[in-house]
Parts: sequence; C-alpha cells; structure tokens
Amino acid sequence: MARRGAYAKGVAKREEILAAALAVVAELGYRKASVREIAEAAGLSPAGLLHYFGSKDELFVAILEARDERDTREYAGRGFIEAFLAVIRHNAEVPGLVRLYANLAADAGDPDHPAHAFFQERTERMQAVALGAVTEAQQEGTIRADLDPLWIMRAAHALADGLQTAWMINPETDMAADVEAFLQVLRP
Repeated sequence: MARRGAYAKGVAKREEILAAALAVVAELGYRKASVREIAEAAGLSPAGLLHYFGSKDELFVAILEARDERDTREYAGRGFIEAFLAVIRHNAEVPGLVRLYANLAADAGDPDHPAHAFFQERTERMQAVALGAVTEAQQEGTIRADLDPLWIMRAAHALADGLQTAWMINPETDMAADVEAFLQVLRP
C-alpha cells in the first residue's frame, strides 16, 4: 500500500511540475526556461526537479508530451481539420512552446537524442490519424480524390512545421490562414 501511495504522489508531483514547466516555457521560451526557473515555479530545487526527469532534454520532451495531451483533450470532438487549425491558431499564442517544438524537432534528427523516439512516435501517430481523415474526406468528396493521401498528409505536416519556423522569424505570418489556403487547393 505504501508503494502505491508513494507512486501516486510521485505521479501527481510530476504532473504539477509539467504544468509549471508548460507555463514557464510558454512565457519565457525554450532558451530562457532554465531548470532553475522551472524548479522554482514547481516549488522544487533544480536537483529535486531532475529527480523526476533525469535531464533538461527529458523534461522538455515531457513538456511536449503534456502539450499534446492537453491539445488532444482541448480539441476532442472536433473534426481532424478543424482541430488541426485550432491547434495552429493556439500555437500563435504560445511562442515559447513553438520554439521548444522546433528546436527539439531539429535535435531529434540525431537518433541518440532523448527527443528522437518522441518525435518518431508522434509523427507515426499523427500521420495515421491524418491519413484516415484525408481518406475519409476524399471518399466524402471534400478533398480531391486524384491526389495521393500520403502526399497530402506529408505536405500538410511539412507546411505546418515550416510555417512555425516562418512565424518565429516573422510573427506577422498567419499560420492558420496559410494552412486554410492549402486546404482550399485540395478541394474539388
């Protein structure tokens, strides 16, 4: 019983840390969100924080996992395209998380980086959902049936990630409007 209680407390503390970390990274950004800043926001010492995550990179991966879980809950019940656009609009409100995602995505190209497995699994999961949504939309006639659904899915993913980079350089970039324009091109 004591183990179960200690485990539950550890899970709860980890969730508390992630909530604080999401807020700190969203406010300060990827580069300025130090282990010390996040630990202070969570009411811990830096060593106490690393007890739960092991390293700053592992913490940052956990932040992205928590962000994805939050987005999934927040936009559940919407169609895939509507949810996709809602997430893109929301990203414009959290520049620190966008920078964290972009930086870790680049670092994840190294198979030894702690973010590699996260991005690989996330991409596979998102592509499976997107592929299903595209195929369904093609069958319904809302997306052109003469286009390869795999290409559509990969192009939309690349466009969204590329627009995030463009937006970080020029915040006047309207990521959602550009994705909506791409979706118009896909219509019959």
